[in-house]
Amino acid sequence: VNGGGHNATGARGSCLGPSCRFADYFVTCGLDTESGLEPDELSALCQYIQATKFRDLGRGNLASANAGENFEQSPLRRTFKSKVLAHYPENVEWNSFDQDAVGMLCMPKGLSFRTQTDIREPQFHSFIITREDGSRTYGFALTFFEEVTSKQICSAMQTLYHMHNAEQYDILHTPPTPRSPEDTRPTPQQLHAAPTLSRLQRFNSYDISRDTLYVSKCICLITPMAFAQACRRVLEQLHQAVTSPQPPPLPLESYVYNVLYEVPLPPVGRSLKFSGVYGPVVCQRPSTAELPLFDFPLQEVFELLGVENVLQLFTCALLEIQILLYSQHYQRLMTVAESITALMFPFQWQHVYVPILPASLLHFLDAPVPYLMGLHSNGQDDRTKLELPQEANLCFVDIDNHFIELPEDLPQFPNKLEFIQEISEVLLAFGISSEANPQCSEGQGKRRGFRSGDMASDKRNGNLAGSPLNSYLLRENQTIARLQALVKRTGVSLEKLDVKEDTSTNKDSKVQCDEEEMKMHQLNIRVREVFANRFTQMFSDYEVFVIQPSQDKESWFSNRDQMQNFDKASFLSDQPEPYLPFLSRFLETQMFASFIDSKILCHDDEDKEHTLRVFDSRVDKIRMLNVRTPTLRTSMYQKCTNIDEAEKAIEMRLCKIDHTALHPHLLDMKIGQGRYEPGFFPRLQSDVLSTGPTSNKWAKRSAPAQWRRKDRQKQHAEHLYLDNDQREKYIQEARNLGTTLRQPKLSNLSPSVIAQTNWKFVEGLLKECRNKTKRMLVEKMGREAVELGHGEVSITGVEENTLIASLCDLLERIWSHGLQVKQGKSALWSHLLHYQESKEKRDATPAGLGPPGIIHDTERRKSDAGCAMPPLKVSLIQDMRHIQNISEIKTDVGKARAWVRLSMEKKLLSRHLKQLLSDHELTKKLYKRYAFLRCDDEKEQFLYHLLSFNAVDYFCFTNVFTTIMIPYHLVIVPSKKLGGSMFTANPWVCVSGELAETGVLQVPKNTLEITFECQNLGKLTTVQMGHDNSGLYAKWLVECVMVRNGITGHTYKFPCGRWLGKGVDDGSLERILVGELVTNMENEDRMCRTPPMQQSPGMMRRFVTISPNSKPKLNTGQIQEGVGEAINGIVKHFHKPEKERGSLTLLLCGEYGLVWALEQVFQHGFKSPRLFKNVFIWDFLEKAQVYFESTEQSQMTQDENWHMRVRHFCHFMRAINSTTRNIGKDGKFQMLVCLGARDHLLHHWIALLAECPITAQMYEDMALLKDHSLVNSLIRVLQTLQEFNITLEASLVKGIGI
Repeated sequence: VNGGGHNATGARGSCLGPSCRFADYFVTCGLDTESGLEPDELSALCQYIQATKFRDLGRGNLASANAGENFEQSPLRRTFKSKVLAHYPENVEWNSFDQDAVGMLCMPKGLSFRTQTDIREPQFHSFIITREDGSRTYGFALTFFEEVTSKQICSAMQTLYHMHNAEQYDILHTPPTPRSPEDTRPTPQQLHAAPTLSRLQRFNSYDISRDTLYVSKCICLITPMAFAQACRRVLEQLHQAVTSPQPPPLPLESYVYNVLYEVPLPPVGRSLKFSGVYGPVVCQRPSTAELPLFDFPLQEVFELLGVENVLQLFTCALLEIQILLYSQHYQRLMTVAESITALMFPFQWQHVYVPILPASLLHFLDAPVPYLMGLHSNGQDDRTKLELPQEANLCFVDIDNHFIELPEDLPQFPNKLEFIQEISEVLLAFGISSEANPQCSEGQGKRRGFRSGDMASDKRNGNLAGSPLNSYLLRENQTIARLQALVKRTGVSLEKLDVKEDTSTNKDSKVQCDEEEMKMHQLNIRVREVFANRFTQMFSDYEVFVIQPSQDKESWFSNRDQMQNFDKASFLSDQPEPYLPFLSRFLETQMFASFIDSKILCHDDEDKEHTLRVFDSRVDKIRMLNVRTPTLRTSMYQKCTNIDEAEKAIEMRLCKIDHTALHPHLLDMKIGQGRYEPGFFPRLQSDVLSTGPTSNKWAKRSAPAQWRRKDRQKQHAEHLYLDNDQREKYIQEARNLGTTLRQPKLSNLSPSVIAQTNWKFVEGLLKECRNKTKRMLVEKMGREAVELGHGEVSITGVEENTLIASLCDLLERIWSHGLQVKQGKSALWSHLLHYQESKEKRDATPAGLGPPGIIHDTERRKSDAGCAMPPLKVSLIQDMRHIQNISEIKTDVGKARAWVRLSMEKKLLSRHLKQLLSDHELTKKLYKRYAFLRCDDEKEQFLYHLLSFNAVDYFCFTNVFTTIMIPYHLVIVPSKKLGGSMFTANPWVCVSGELAETGVLQVPKNTLEITFECQNLGKLTTVQMGHDNSGLYAKWLVECVMVRNGITGHTYKFPCGRWLGKGVDDGSLERILVGELVTNMENEDRMCRTPPMQQSPGMMRRFVTISPNSKPKLNTGQIQEGVGEAINGIVKHFHKPEKERGSLTLLLCGEYGLVWALEQVFQHGFKSPRLFKNVFIWDFLEKAQVYFESTEQSQMTQDENWHMRVRHFCHFMRAINSTTRNIGKDGKFQMLVCLGARDHLLHHWIALLAECPITAQMYEDMALLKDHSLVNSLIRVLQTLQEFNITLEASLVKGIGI
């Protein structure tokens, strides 16, 4: 099946019978003298709109318009309708003739007229027609000018001129109306009026008495395969036959008949020679083991754009970004488009592909889907005049000016620099610079190149003249000059350059095609092999990650949308870090999905599509060469090694031609037929061209091999459980799953056709939205489920960014579909700005307040912090202002993306967009009736899909904009029970997050809240708080601290529930609090994160510390379980990829963290002291320390190990006790546990303490610490932390220099 790729081998490759002909149709297009001059309404309308726009813009600058560009187009420059004048044969059943499409693409701008003063060089271009099913037909057209003989048309043109000049005269002599007072100075118009007029008449005039009028005509071949060079030869020779003084040896009909009926397609892997009018034409077709057929000059692409740009364009195409090519040469558009898609091998462009967009289809540019289109420029307007519907994600390639505009944040292609180096070396060997080369614009066909010495394959051709350089210099001074400049740069000496004579004159030469073409084939294959090698290297072990469907093909097809066909996460985890930004986006593309689909559908080699078979065989070869473990990926750059064999295959075919077609011969025409006037391409005799020969001579001659192959395939197919037709149908369906259209209907467009096309787009967008949201949720939820609701929601940063970027891109495409007038590069942002403006007008409220109309009390978000921290108002405008205030974001596209990220993080995306679209007046003003945003049902469904994002937590704003300033609001909530109002000391806090910390902030004691602005802290982790112990009443019971991010609205709660003050609780003046994100109350019940343990000890700490004598006791089983859970959390944390880990501090010091669990261990069976005296674990540890220190002095006989452990323990205890911070006893215990975990000492210390006599004194007999088996299992559990490299947050160990 020809799935939109270049290999037409699948469907037509092994065919016999009619469609194995080299060409299907011969067509002539041009001026139909019967119907006369009909203006080409659609393209004329486009030009008219453009022209009026310029006229309104600058009524003044007529002086610049020497050719009258700013006036309505003069008649000679207007376009008129061209007609298909004739095509032979009438129809062939395997490729029915599409009159509209062929007419539009042969002459995309309609007819053009010239006089004898204009340049009238013939122009060759090719085009492509893509059918509904994605298969392609190619067209090759030669356009030339013929004298107009019809008197009527000449006089019609004269009349048009008279009218035109009269109009111009009026325009020039009406004084412009001044727009504003300062506009009254004389405009250039009045100064230059007279000269402009005479100049105008000279340039654009037609006088029937003295001028000859010429009109364009086109001859064209429609062929099943793209043999561009051969078709060009055939057409040029036909044209030459008509224009040369001597008539050709046979009537033209004989040659056309020959090409249509007697020349076969060359068989796979063979070459074919047939006769043109004046000389042989050679074409060759690659074998099944080689890269697919490609017959356009890559050299031209590199000369026009330069290697760097080609590679950027290539990257855009691989990521399925919208690409618009722009040039005044049709053939350049086609060459660049076909080259880029050919270089993608083994992947195939799956979306809209229209290398030449006819003028009448310009409305198609607002297609909200990935496309690769070519737009013809008239060579006079610059890029700024071009109004493109959407540019948020557009790659714009101005071919003639050698420059390219890229979308924002385009990732680098892996190993880009080495890749550029390798391509440049190939080009240099052919004397082509890797920079874009402005001189190559003209004289494309006339240039002959050089090959430097190391490729001197020419020696064997024996065609070196005495000193070729001199004879060459005369012909080719321009090339030489360019080469010398190049040589200076690269240091190749000119002596080494073997210059070949033109081989066509050299009778003894072996190569059958001319030099230039041979060189083109050699350069093409080298560059293509270098590109193909990148993919074989990057995906050498892709098969391992293909997910084979478990069910049968039928049900796989019906659920294709929901199925994942490739294990992306595992594949990416093996890749070198620098590749990830590119690869993670590439794996999401349609072309990658289709590639893997076709892999899944092939059971064995015989079935595989050509591209896949070639690719797989190369991958196998690489695997044999590098026998390395597939998991150890390296980013070593491996150069391409199989260039030579690929080049040999082509040279072999061209040196030894496999087949020769019949020569043209006389047909039995009536006497008098076949005559024509020189200089005019005649209307050929349709009776002789309408049908082919009855017996097909060439079919018999080269058939047997093909027949045999066909039979083998047939037998093979019968054994398969899917016969071929069925399989083709399936592959085709798989192809079409993600794509709606490959090419617009090339017909004259009625409103209904346009409406239908747009309806397809709307459906496609909705489907894409459904799939994207589902994919993003599955990613998130899948990971969440694995973690049993613990810890952070996670997904690799790179992957999450990729998915969000592609969501932003989808939103941009939806917002630019059916736009009335485009403003700015981002359609979404410009809609938001309109909304902001209209809102601010409507309620001119003081800035900073949300518009009062929208926020009702019900809309305020509820949160469990009670009234301590009222939630942020929900305000779309306010969120926009936040983004507008971020100076780092400079572009509209960037702002729109940031706004989407912020809305996702706040779980407001759906709600904000709903509010934006609820302004129906505005939507009506901005969008056409058929736009997606005005289809109500689809819009509702779309918002509903986005609503599903609220089920998961994203930090896609906080994690990306790491350097921006963010306002935070902090409130300290004192306990209501014991009057905090009498508190006299001055409190301070220091807030830390994953990215940064604030430093000490003073908090006013009367309000206990502050708002501060600082660089993004990331997700918040800890708050250190304390006070300066001043004043009469410096004791303070704090319930918790709340901190809210003023932009994202995330609120964190840092529970405390302890006293700060000397002589109360544990005597602490400062504490480190560990926080967690507060989820909104609405979600609270649904999203309970931590599975409850038996009698959940949630409030436990608070009871213990406020009134020590009423502890709810935990039994040893529960304590062990608590320790196990805490350690488990830490182990899981380290088993995640680095980018996905949450906060380790939370797992150590948070609720049910390691510190809490060990606290339970030490409190179990702790002898309770007399009333009113609190004893802390730290007191026990200090006693143990004193004991150890004295024992060490007394030289008791213990082993070295014991001494080591004791030394460590005492060293840490001393360090913590001597810190300058006012940390209480429990704070010190927390510090000891954290440091012990970091240095892997906890299990040693537990062992020490369990043996220590102090334990015997201070613990009851049933205590956990006295039970040997329990202590041993505890030690074993703690040992599991040894393999992890634990780094502590700075706030946990401040002031301790260990």
